[in-house]
Amino acid sequence: MRHSYGATIQPRRKGRRGRRPAPRKRPPKGLKYATVPKTRENNRVVAVDRRVLYGPVTAVLAARALSLVSAAVNTVFVERQNGTDRNRNARKVRKTYCFSQDWQVHEAVPYFTRYSYNFCWPVRTLRQGSRRKGYQQRTPAMAAGLADHIWTLKEWLSLPGAQRK
Repeated sequence: MRHSYGATIQPRRKGRRGRRPAPRKRPPKGLKYATVPKTRENNRVVAVDRRVLYGPVTAVLAARALSLVSAAVNTVFVERQNGTDRNRNARKVRKTYCFSQDWQVHEAVPYFTRYSYNFCWPVRTLRQGSRRKGYQQRTPAMAAGLADHIWTLKEWLSLPGAQRK
């Protein structure tokens, strides 16, 4: 976290002689970060621990209380996104013959799958309504308030921001 999001600081010298201290990374102020390490025995999870790494525990608890989707610190959303990404992108499937010869394409495909999934793919668990009255299908972008309809892939790809110059 410090390497990716931290600000570089140059510590002061402790005296007049000698080498200057190496620059360090400091986590940004207001960062709230917790981990969920799992203890496994015989490939089964036997214990789940939750630890706050950055920020005060009270700030993490307050952020969790404001969350509309989860009452606990967990990794379910990241794990679900990674599983969807592996399912939709053959380059990331374990033990596959598919591979990327071009690094730019390898970097671009996850963005393509993630955004097309969020805007063009209705998710069953996000639908609204009832079985009797009928369901209204929704995409993750619709649930987040970023879209008002399910986009077709052609409609999504024809946006000016998505076109290559």
